[in-house]
Amino acid sequence: MKKFAIFLALIVGSVSVVFAGCGNDNVIRLNEVTHSIFYAPFYAAINLGYFEEEGIEIDLTNGGGSDQSMTALLSGSADIALLGPETAVYVVGEGASNTPVIFGQLTKRDGSLLVGRVEEPSFSWENLAGKEIIGGRRGGSPAMSLQMAVENAGLEVGTGPQQCNINLDVAFDLVVGAFEAGQGDYCTMFEPTASEYVAAGKGYIVASVGEASGEIPFTCFMAMQSYIDSNEEKIEKFLRAVIKGYNYLVEATDEEILTALRPSFSTTSDSIIISSVRNYIAYDAWMSTPVMSEESFTRLQDMMDNAGELEKRVNFSDVVDNSYAQRAIESLAA
Repeated sequence: MKKFAIFLALIVGSVSVVFAGCGNDNVIRLNEVTHSIFYAPFYAAINLGYFEEEGIEIDLTNGGGSDQSMTALLSGSADIALLGPETAVYVVGEGASNTPVIFGQLTKRDGSLLVGRVEEPSFSWENLAGKEIIGGRRGGSPAMSLQMAVENAGLEVGTGPQQCNINLDVAFDLVVGAFEAGQGDYCTMFEPTASEYVAAGKGYIVASVGEASGEIPFTCFMAMQSYIDSNEEKIEKFLRAVIKGYNYLVEATDEEILTALRPSFSTTSDSIIISSVRNYIAYDAWMSTPVMSEESFTRLQDMMDNAGELEKRVNFSDVVDNSYAQRAIESLAA
């Protein structure tokens, strides 16, 4: 991860500044870490026309992991990235000049579900002793959150017979394929992938990682400081649309949920779309406002430190700018 961050820091000055002036039109090129109902308020804002109301068009691409989404952001191929905030901590910690800035938080706990090969109606996290979980890329929020969940249950992470082996050698977007091919006893999946996997008779959801690991900043919107400086009004409008999407979903009927999300998940059954949204609401997975607290940012760095991935703590003010989120909230309340 350190080498990854150093490389990205080096290309920031040479590449992203070239794109800093781009974005004077109404298009925002947004790279999402993965495509999941976990990010439903954002998709609702697209499909219900809330971005259009703000004069914004979203050009959406999929990074397939926070490392790839951060690469897109820093190389200038994306204006905004939706990804784990730990990536900003890594890059800012390396001392780059034009750095990624978190300007809005979307989710406040891990949205992944633990999927096993056999049904376990009385599942306990202690069941993972001596088992292997495919946990995604080392240094990513899903892997570090999973470690927190395992350790909160009193288990040690390791390869011993009474330890839980978290496999960190499989890329984020290859986890499900590796599990289906027979690797590991469990893996983590986001919705709707987890429910679709179960519906296909391939496995069973046994637990929510986010419920077990606790509340942390998990997915955020970020952009380069140079882009934000050139597009301050657009950033505020962007967040207004996301807030509208959240407000719609938390009060929506089942049919309204489908109206908001079916265009983004056309191959997913209606029942899975609805149940996924209802579950994420029940898990309290989404931020009611995009403002990140300094306390939650501290918990993020605690999680990174616990996983052995934090070489240097960074200041909240060097990574997070809540001013646009606060203005968006105030303008909607006016």
